[in-house]
Amino acid sequence: MSDEATPDLQPVLKGQRVWLRPLTADDFAACHRAAADPATWAAHPDRLRYREEVFRARLFDSALASGSALVILDTQDNQIIGATRYYDWDPVHREIAIGYSYLAPAYWGTGANSEVKQLMLDHVFRWALVVWFHVAQDNLRSCRAVEKLGAYPVRKEHRQLDDRPFVQTYYRLTRCSWMGQANKTRH
Repeated sequence: MSDEATPDLQPVLKGQRVWLRPLTADDFAACHRAAADPATWAAHPDRLRYREEVFRARLFDSALASGSALVILDTQDNQIIGATRYYDWDPVHREIAIGYSYLAPAYWGTGANSEVKQLMLDHVFRWALVVWFHVAQDNLRSCRAVEKLGAYPVRKEHRQLDDRPFVQTYYRLTRCSWMGQANKTRH
């Protein structure tokens, strides 16, 4: 565990397939290109995020303002292929959430998403005891992805977006569980 009380929420993290760095205002065009395929948002409650104006208003501007957003880049060509962020840091309980994540469909099923989450979790568990993932129940791809990490559903909440109801599932992953999984895979 880190001796510092506050986690670094915009680190540079490097993996084999992907690397992450802090989001900047100059990243808008590249981030939108990565998010512009309607398939990216088909299972998400905010299905219109592929549209430039919706993407900017509902995702990019708040990501930039958060001070905790990261772009995801392909290590082969350094092109932005998606984005993600940390949010809701609770220093008292040492809990944080990871979300607002997306990857261009060309990177689905390649291991890129797993590597992004591994990099982020390994980093933030230096400070946090619990990481939360907030996933729409109908987004089966994302539900399976967080379950593969070892996260488990704790509660569900009925929500609405643009007068469309959806159920959000709150997944919890503990530091002990994550570190235990890492030790098993390394030996």
